[in-house]
Amino acid sequence: MDAFSRYAAKATRTVIGLMSGTSADGIDAALCHISGTGETLRAEVVAFRCYPFEPSIRRELMALFTPEAPVGEVGAMNVLLGRRFAEAALDLRRESGVGEVDLIASHGQTVCHLPMERLQAGGLRSQGATLQIGEPAVIAELTGVMVVADFRPRDMAAGGQGAPLVAYADWVLFRHPEKTRAVQNIGGIANVTVLPAGGGLDRVIAFDTGPGNMVIDGLAAALSGGVIAYDKDGGWAARGKVDEELLRELMQHPFLSRRPPKSTGREEFGAEFVTELLARGAGMAAEDLLATATAFTAETIATASREFVLPELRRVGTLRSAQGRPCATGQIDEVILGGGGSYNRTLRRRLEERLPGIAVLAHEDFGINGEAKEALAFAILGNETVLGRPANVPSATGARRAVVLGKVVLP
Repeated sequence: MDAFSRYAAKATRTVIGLMSGTSADGIDAALCHISGTGETLRAEVVAFRCYPFEPSIRRELMALFTPEAPVGEVGAMNVLLGRRFAEAALDLRRESGVGEVDLIASHGQTVCHLPMERLQAGGLRSQGATLQIGEPAVIAELTGVMVVADFRPRDMAAGGQGAPLVAYADWVLFRHPEKTRAVQNIGGIANVTVLPAGGGLDRVIAFDTGPGNMVIDGLAAALSGGVIAYDKDGGWAARGKVDEELLRELMQHPFLSRRPPKSTGREEFGAEFVTELLARGAGMAAEDLLATATAFTAETIATASREFVLPELRRVGTLRSAQGRPCATGQIDEVILGGGGSYNRTLRRRLEERLPGIAVLAHEDFGINGEAKEALAFAILGNETVLGRPANVPSATGARRAVVLGKVVLP
């Protein structure tokens, strides 16, 4: 029996999901039990841990997020991160006491993400380009476990943006027969998955809404002289006052008015954006600038719902639940926050103000660690890959069709 048949024959599979996000601060590792596939898929996080990068590695990694990064250094970091991802998987397996792991699903670390329209704007001809590093062959060699990695390029080859990919996992985990839910992840970049009440996968709406923690974290590091990496609980921003004029100017960023499907990253809201914001906010108190940046993230999320989500829900009209009852899809019933930004109290309070009448919940309200969510999502995507099931959502990424994601490295 080959590796794929052995995997498919198991009623419950043990999968480790590995993820390093746009903040590039470390590796999130989630050891999960997964059964089924598609509508029957069930997933549970058994153990989770974040493994921070050493400061020297993070500095070298951040230096690769520029067009001038030498290809040799990218290649060397690819191998080094492969070892770090493997070590994280092995350590989590030891800590959890689980004997056998059936699969490792690694998103890797994005160093470049250029959707089609950004390349076209630069005068280049391409279907879009993306690069995630953290060599899966190294992970397979050091762990002795089958690895699925490099999820984004297959969607882009089919004409998609390669993002957001967590929409499939959100549908698996959070769909409801009678409630329309918006699953709002706030990582370095923020993305939303809207699950219309009673809707199937073809009804899902998902896209990047704009910056999540990326701008806030960049400002916190710059304004503190590198002493702190992020605004814990939003406490620094809570002491400031929002500069409404600067906020209005920030909301003119062209990405925010671009219609979905769309995705973004460090190329639009990274170090260069933070440097420009510091220049525009020269003379402002640090807490006021952070308050304004926090309000910016909240406003981009609320505006995305108002401008793109609600009109689409009204266009979809009324569906029928599995019980035959009509489900109104013209409104959002619940927003479910996840990612590091969900713990920023100032950001959450601002969001609640901007989303009146909508219940704002957290992943923890559904028994899911919000910090583990993206690693769990890629464990789910890896499971589907090995079973030969497409797991992109064309309505979210813009791909021409559903495709099987990722590349498989056998142990």
